[in-house]
Amino acid sequence: MNDLNHYIDHTLLKPEATEQDVDRVVKEAIEHHFYSVMINPYWVSHVHSLLTNTNVKTATVIGFPLGANTTNIKIAETDQAIKDGADEVDMVMNIGEFKGGNYKAVQNDIESVVTAAHKQNTLIKVIIETALLTDDEIAKASEIVANAGADFVKTSTGFSTSGAKAHDVAIMKHTVGDRIEVKAAGGIHSAQDAENMINAGATRLGTSASIEIISKN
Repeated sequence: MNDLNHYIDHTLLKPEATEQDVDRVVKEAIEHHFYSVMINPYWVSHVHSLLTNTNVKTATVIGFPLGANTTNIKIAETDQAIKDGADEVDMVMNIGEFKGGNYKAVQNDIESVVTAAHKQNTLIKVIIETALLTDDEIAKASEIVANAGADFVKTSTGFSTSGAKAHDVAIMKHTVGDRIEVKAAGGIHSAQDAENMINAGATRLGTSASIEIISKN
């Protein structure tokens, strides 16, 4: 597969990332034509300024990495990120409420953030943290995300017990069909990993191993 770069959100979410690290990731994304640069909210304004007049988008995370922020905080984060120049936001669903079976609260939380993003023409993905879910729960969470009006359902933060698995992506894709798209993230380290995720139904990949993936493709 020769166009893997166009699937990739080139990601740097490590808490210890410095401005020099961020600048390096931006430079790599421009050079290799990755889809976006995914960074923590603090860096959005800086990254957006560096990506002006390029085709690379600025993306960030909301309620990250636990999903346990209040809805109002997630909305405020979203509004601030968009104000700072984010083209896309990846929010974490309220995993505890989902595991507790409080699906209405989970959907309301997602819908509120989706509304905030879409009101400003910003694409939104929702991370369900597949490593913490059973197969049935992955399907249920994907259904909730689709019903809430998000643009993507996403596997993982990369900060839990494991990242994306092609098996999980396939469940997500089977559940949402063509209603929304699927993003695989976390633990994608090789071109083979990337292709496995795409073959399972992912249309976007989140990885910090982007250079390695495309260089061995």
